[in-house]
Amino acid sequence: MSAPPTPLDLAYALLREGRPADAEQLMVRELQAVERRHGRGSPEWASAQCDLGNLLFGCDRPDRAIECFRSACEGPAPDDPEAYKERLTYRLNLGTALLMTGRLDEADAELRRNLEERLAFYGRPHPGYAFGLEPLADVLLRRGAVHEAREAIEEAIGNFWRNGHERVATALALRAEIVTAEGGRDPLFPGLDQLPDEVVEDLAATVLNRTGAARPDDAAKAVLTGLTTVLEARLGPDHQATLNALSHLANLGRHLGDGPGRVAAIHKVLSSYDRQGRAEDALMAALGLAMAQSDAGDPAGALRTYAQARTRADALGRPELSSQVLRNWGLALAEVDRPAEAEERLREAVAAAELGHDYEMLGRARIALGLFLQHGERFAEAGQVVEAGLATLDVAHPDAIVGRSHLTAILEGRSCGCGNIQGTIADAFRDFVVGRLPRDLLDGLDVTAKDGEFAVSVRLRREPTEDEITHMNRVIESANAEFRKRLAAAG
Repeated sequence: MSAPPTPLDLAYALLREGRPADAEQLMVRELQAVERRHGRGSPEWASAQCDLGNLLFGCDRPDRAIECFRSACEGPAPDDPEAYKERLTYRLNLGTALLMTGRLDEADAELRRNLEERLAFYGRPHPGYAFGLEPLADVLLRRGAVHEAREAIEEAIGNFWRNGHERVATALALRAEIVTAEGGRDPLFPGLDQLPDEVVEDLAATVLNRTGAARPDDAAKAVLTGLTTVLEARLGPDHQATLNALSHLANLGRHLGDGPGRVAAIHKVLSSYDRQGRAEDALMAALGLAMAQSDAGDPAGALRTYAQARTRADALGRPELSSQVLRNWGLALAEVDRPAEAEERLREAVAAAELGHDYEMLGRARIALGLFLQHGERFAEAGQVVEAGLATLDVAHPDAIVGRSHLTAILEGRSCGCGNIQGTIADAFRDFVVGRLPRDLLDGLDVTAKDGEFAVSVRLRREPTEDEITHMNRVIESANAEFRKRLAAAG
C-alpha cells in the first residue's frame, strides 16, 4: 500500500495544473501548522521552510524562496547530526538560489561557508564535500575566475568518480562550460564510455537545463554541438536524449539566427521519428521544420513541408492536430501574400477544431482567422470570430492577449495595429486576479504596466479576514510572476 501524498506532493500537483497561487498557499498553511506543532526554529519548521522555498523557486519566485532558505538556516547549529546535515542542504539551497538570481557576491560567501562546514562534517574524500564544490565552481565561472572554477570542478568530478556517485553527471555538464570558457582544446565530455546509460542521460538533461536557462550565445552552441556529437556516438541517433539535444540545438539556432544549423538539426529529429514510427512526434517535428525553413528564407520549402504535415495529420485522425497544421499553414500563406489560399486553410483550421474537444486549439484557430479577416478590412466578421476565440481561451494565454488587443482595433475599424498591448496585458492580469478571489471582496482592482512591472491598486468592498489578505497577496504575486513574462515579450 503506497503512502498518502505529502503536502509538498499535493503542492507540486497543483503547480503542474497551472495553479501556482494555490500551491503556494497550501505550503504556507503547512508551514504555519508545523510552527504550531513544533515551534519556530525547530528542525521540522526549518524543513517546512525549505520545502516552501523549493516550491517558490519552481514558481519563479526566487526572492521569496531565498527568504525561506535563509530562515531555514537561522539559529544555532543543531546538535543532532541528521538535523545538521539538513542544515547543510538548506545553506546549499540558499547559495544556489543566490547564484541563480545573479547575486554572485552573496552566493560566493554562502557557498564558501557551506563548503567549510561540509569539510568539517564530511571530510574532503566524502561526496558530501564535493556537493559544495560544484556550485562554488559555477559561481567562480560566472564571476570570470575560470582557472579557479576549473580547479574546483575537476576536484568535484574526481571525488564523485572515486566514490561512484551519479552526481558526476551534473559536474561534467558544468565542466564542459568551463572548458569552453577557457578556450582550450580539451574534450568537453571525456569518459562517457565508462558511465552507465542513465548517468549519461542525466548529464545530457543537465546540459539542456543549463543552456536553456542561460543567455543564447556561441559558447552555449559549442557545448550543445559537442553534446549532440557524443550522444549520437554513445547512445545512438534515435535515443531520446540525442533527440532532445538536437531539438535544443535547433531552438538555439533560432535565437542565434543560424537558419541552416536549425534546419539540419530538425531534419535529423524528423528522420529519427519516422524511423521509429512515432507519427505524432514526427508531425510536431515537421511543423518545427516548416517554421525553420520559413525563418531561413525558404518559404517554398516551408509550404511543401506544411502540405506534407497535413497528410501526416490526416493519417492520425485527430482534429486538433489537423487544426494546428492548417492554422500554421494558413498563416504562412498569408505571409507570402496568397490570401485566397490562406483564408481557405484558416477556415479549415476552425472547422477541424470544431470537430474535436481541444478548446485551446479552437480558440487559437479562431483568433488567427479573425486577425486575417481584420487585415482584409472585414471588420464585422473579424470581431465575431475573435470574440468567439476569446471565449475558449484562458485570459493568460498569449493568443488571448493578442486577440484582445486586436479586438480594440477591429471595433474601431482599423485593419492594422494591435492597440495598447501592454494595457491588454494589464487587463488580463486584472481578470486573472479577480477570478481567483471571493466575489464579494473587491470593489475594484486597477492594474497598470509601469517600468516593466505592474502597479496594482485594490479597493475593497468589505473588511477582509487575515487569510483573505494572505490569499490576495499570494494571488497578486503569482500574477506578477506569470504576466511579467508577457510584458517582457511585448517589449
